[in-house]
Amino acid sequence: MVQIMYASFDPARTKKIMFRLIGAVSYIWLVMGMSSMAQPSNGTNSPVLDTAGQALQRGVEYYILPSSNSSGGGRLTLIHRNGSCPLSVGQEGNASSQGYPVTFAPFFEQETIIRESSDFSVKFNITYTICRQPTTWRLGESDDVTEKRMIVTAGKTGYFRIERNGDGYYLAWCPADVCPICSFDCGSAGVLVVDGKRLLALDVPALSVVFKRA
Repeated sequence: MVQIMYASFDPARTKKIMFRLIGAVSYIWLVMGMSSMAQPSNGTNSPVLDTAGQALQRGVEYYILPSSNSSGGGRLTLIHRNGSCPLSVGQEGNASSQGYPVTFAPFFEQETIIRESSDFSVKFNITYTICRQPTTWRLGESDDVTEKRMIVTAGKTGYFRIERNGDGYYLAWCPADVCPICSFDCGSAGVLVVDGKRLLALDVPALSVVFKRA
């Protein structure tokens, strides 16, 4: 006589398997969604232009300077604030000072130029600093005295963007390309004078700037 074996049905085990399948599918859709949102703009955003009318290029050195003399100060530079590290991003006190050149790297690896409203990392292109730390920009903590968010160097790489401002531009922090689903307290970068030093910070009037090839 042939015996027929029937598998026992376990509702709890079946439910557990279904939840695992739903979780796996949800994760796949989340990754696919983030990947699709993190695609480059395909050239829809206008390129940022230097003072010669050419698009800013990845890895090329540029000086960042005020778009007019009326704002006071000169090119952007490194500031050794309070004799401590890391170094802060700031502005030379006068227009005749040299400052330091920077290089840009778009967040999207396949991009070769810097575009408006698009994330990039930026660093001062110098070989040595008194702090012996990287010169890549990042958003630091709020200052204890002014309660403004300062732009400093070293540490985890930060991402910034450039926005059009009339005949010039301004620097901003709002890394929406880096994390499209995140919510940020975005801000534009301007100059904050503390103890006679001109420091770059958010939450102050934006500094209108231009970019001059070094």
